Parts: sequence; C-alpha cells; structure tokens
Amino acid sequence: MNPADYEAWYATPRGCWIGETEYALAARLLAAQSGDSLLDVGCGTGWFTRRAAAAGLRTTGLDPNSAWLDYARAHSKPELNWVEGDARDLPFADASFDHVLSIAALCFIDDERRAVTECVRVARRRFAIGWLNRDSLLYRQKGRHGGSGAYRGARWHGADEVRALFAGLPVRKLKLRSAIFLPSANAWARGLEQAVPSVLPWGGLLLATGEKA
Repeated sequence: MNPADYEAWYATPRGCWIGETEYALAARLLAAQSGDSLLDVGCGTGWFTRRAAAAGLRTTGLDPNSAWLDYARAHSKPELNWVEGDARDLPFADASFDHVLSIAALCFIDDERRAVTECVRVARRRFAIGWLNRDSLLYRQKGRHGGSGAYRGARWHGADEVRALFAGLPVRKLKLRSAIFLPSANAWARGLEQAVPSVLPWGGLLLATGEKA
C-alpha cells in the first residue's frame, strides 16, 4: 500500500470513525495537556501525529520509511517534527517527551520488546501503545492466515502477551483497554462502542497505557 492510499482510508467514514475512536481512547488515558510534548512512534503518514497536534500537543512523528515521512511533511503544518528512525533504537535521550504514543505500529516490526523498552525510555510521564488484538472480531475478519490488506504481516496479540512485553520495565499503573468492538463502523458499531466499557479486552485495538516509574 502506498501512503496516499493509506491516508485516503482515514478520509472514508469507516476509517475516520476508527481513527477518531482509537485516538479518543489513547488521549483519555494519556491525559496530556496543551503544550505537552508527544512522540508518535511508527507514525506512517502522520494521521495520529496531526490529530495530537490539533489537540494542542507539540508533536514529533517517527517512522523508518522515508517515503511515508515525505508524504507526512507535505501534508502537515511546518511546526510538526518528522524524524526517520527505528523504534528499536530511538534517536532521543532518556525522558525526551512528556508522552509517547504508538498505534498498531510495533506489531509490524521484529523485537517488539526492544521497541517497547525504547518507548518507555524516552517517555517522561505517560505512554499509550496499541496492538492488534487477536481476541477480536477484527482478527477473524482481517488477521488470520497472515492477514489481508493493510494487516498483512502483522502480529496479533492477546492481553497476557502484551503485559509480558512490559515485564521488568520502569512502569507503573499499567492498564490494558480496547476499542473497535465491531469494525464495520455502521450504526450498530457506533452504538456498541458507546455502550461497551473499554476494560473488556475484545476490541480490535488493544491499548497498553501507564506511567514512567
């Protein structure tokens, strides 16, 4: 998939609803204040990076793909920062950002544990890292047999596997929450999303949040 097609998906009613729902969950749990700094790891075309910037955060997007970063720069305001880099070796000092965000990006790289360690290292206050959830309807639709479309090659995890990625790291108040229980984005899906508590671990996005210890 090329960056223009990927970004166009977020402009569709389904893509916009999924993106806004995922961002709303992460934003609520990060509880960032206007002016806080945020690093978006695996930012791709920068959809979530720009969304955080629109909420008043000082955002930096990081991705290993230079072509996707070029797209992000060309479609963003100049005050946003874009860095080419590897999530497993972040080019930043310890505690460089108030918050670290990553939405369904680490599941596409090898050595997720190392990437999680790096995300925690550069966070000063809080982090929100999302994975594709193997215990979800989305997995049954898009994740089996190697995945399809934009999900091809992704690793899907259950809650215990996600918790294990944080074992021994300097974090506290680790929570797992989920969103996108029905990925169709129709009226039933939107209603269910409002009614079902995010503590239930069956949404397509499994989000781990916590504080830097």
